[in-house]
Amino acid sequence: MPAMERISLEEAERLCIDAAIAAGASAPAAESIARAAVAAEAEGQPAVGLAHFIDYLDALEAGRINGTATPLISRPARAIILSDAGGGTAHLGFDMAFEDLVAVAETFGVAIFSQKNAYTAGALGYFAGRLAKRGLVGLAAANGPALLAGSGTTRPVFCTNPIAFAAPTEHGPPLLIDQSSSATAYVNIRAAAERGEAIPEGWALGPDGKPTTNPHEAMRGALLAFGGARGANIALMVEVLAAGLSGANWSLDAPSFAEGAESPGCGLFVLAIDPRLFTGGFANRTGRHLDRLTTGFGLHVPGGAKAKRRAKAVREGVEVEAAVMERLRSCLPAT
Repeated sequence: MPAMERISLEEAERLCIDAAIAAGASAPAAESIARAAVAAEAEGQPAVGLAHFIDYLDALEAGRINGTATPLISRPARAIILSDAGGGTAHLGFDMAFEDLVAVAETFGVAIFSQKNAYTAGALGYFAGRLAKRGLVGLAAANGPALLAGSGTTRPVFCTNPIAFAAPTEHGPPLLIDQSSSATAYVNIRAAAERGEAIPEGWALGPDGKPTTNPHEAMRGALLAFGGARGANIALMVEVLAAGLSGANWSLDAPSFAEGAESPGCGLFVLAIDPRLFTGGFANRTGRHLDRLTTGFGLHVPGGAKAKRRAKAVREGVEVEAAVMERLRSCLPAT
């Protein structure tokens, strides 16, 4: 069992901001990625929380993230907001456009945010979930460097290409679905390799194109889609939404997010829908239906457990591996 350290959410966010600035990020970029990483940690997703923040720091230091880039925001149509991240983070452009995105959705019923030339997005539910907290239905899709074998292939052609969906409910936490197109997230393969553990069958192929339970071989091979061809088709759909519409790098053309000095140039697609312009009492009606499914049928509704963990983290802070904390602090300037 690794040594752990407890830290409040406020302390964690301040530490991440300071570490990112020291690694070369502007204050706005540092704040954007810090908020997202700490939110993931608070919701019980450490693999895309503070441990993943170390990937941001490494990328800033190596140049894979342009820490001082200012996204170029444009409006080619009333309901469409475009962002060119300029090789920077995925989060800053979204933060800059967020209030406009909400206002446009409330005016027209729908609004789209489309971004290119960014680093990977991390926990994708963060983007859709923020819209649900404002009473909107959110759908998000993102791509990245090729890691996932497509239907009929044994070589990587897509990233894990996650998709996230969120919807508000009146008396409870938003419905929040956040899942990759792969059988598991890449960070879980990497974590198993670091621990020296085997991975389950069905997660990956080795470099020879054959199934493997060795995480090191998996990282040299390809991840597998969940549900076979159906999951691979979702990865293709995400690829078109995130990279095709935005003009971002296709996964096949994206440089590594873990090595080198080039930005992966990833794409992000976010759709915001105002349900109040479609039907009255959407949040109440949806919440009551989810309650019926839960109490009457035993359905697990995604989003509730994350909300409970976050509420506990607000009160008690989070436990983080001491090695992760040491790496974050190592970026701070000497005092």
